[in-house]
Amino acid sequence: MAAPFVPADTTPEAWAKQFELYRRMTPAQKAAGVRAITLAVNTLALAGLRQQFPAASESELGLRLAVRRLGEELVAQAYGWRAPPDDA
Repeated sequence: MAAPFVPADTTPEAWAKQFELYRRMTPAQKAAGVRAITLAVNTLALAGLRQQFPAASESELGLRLAVRRLGEELVAQAYGWRAPPDDA
């Protein structure tokens, strides 16, 4: 069996404590944590897209975020949208 993962910047004791805290969490608490992280990542990604495309609407920014996650082809198939060709 492979050795358990321990982050390089964390002591084994600290990681064991963190893992124990995760183990004690209810499924609802774990889901809430994942949701919070996902919302934070979305916020950061959208902030970067706003800087890169300051004239884009919120709808376009959402589509651009989808392209980053799903790829151009899937977004084109699902939403019928492609980024303008001058977006390099």
